Amino acid sequence: MDLAFAILTFPFLVALSFLLAIANPFLNPGPVFFRQERMGRDGRPFVMWKFRTMTDNGTALRAADAPLDEDRITPLGRLLRRTKLDELPNILNVLKGDMSLVGPRPDAFAHATEYLVRVPHYGKRFTVRPGITGLAQVRGGYADNPRAVQRKARYDVFYIRNRNLRLEMYVISLTFGVIFSGFGQR
Repeated sequence: MDLAFAILTFPFLVALSFLLAIANPFLNPGPVFFRQERMGRDGRPFVMWKFRTMTDNGTALRAADAPLDEDRITPLGRLLRRTKLDELPNILNVLKGDMSLVGPRPDAFAHATEYLVRVPHYGKRFTVRPGITGLAQVRGGYADNPRAVQRKARYDVFYIRNRNLRLEMYVISLTFGVIFSGFGQR
C-alpha cells in the first residue's frame, strides 16, 4: 500500500515542486525543499524531506520543549501547512523505505533523543517505520510541549499494539478531516 500510494502521488509532487520553484522567489525566497534529520525505525537517523515553509534560521535547532517559531512561517508556507502539502515530499522517504504512509510521526533526531529519556513509552514508537500521518496527529494534534509529547506517545503505542488495515484506513480517513478542518496545524 505504501509503494502504491507513493507512486500514485509522485506526479503531484513533481508538479507542485515545479510550481513552487516558480513561486518561491516571490512568495517564499529560498530553497524549495527543507531537509531534516529525523529518528526512524530502530532509532536510526534518516533525512526527511518537506517543502520549506519558514525563513532560514541557519543551523539553529529549537529546543525540544520550545514553542514553534511561528513568526518565521512565510505566507506561502502558511498555505502549505494549512493544506498539509508541505508534507508531500515525504513520499520520497516512503519510496526510499524510511517511512510508511501511516505510523508514528518522526521527530527531529535531537528531540527524539531527549524524549527517549524523558517520556514514558516513547521508545516503543521505533519498533515500526514512522509515517506521513499517524493516529497521534489526527487525534492529538501538534505536539509542542512535554504533555503533548506524552499524549502523542500514548497514541503511538496504541497504534502499534492494534495496527491493522482497518485502523490504518481509519487514520487515513481522519487525515482528510484534519486537512479540511485545519486541526492540529502549525
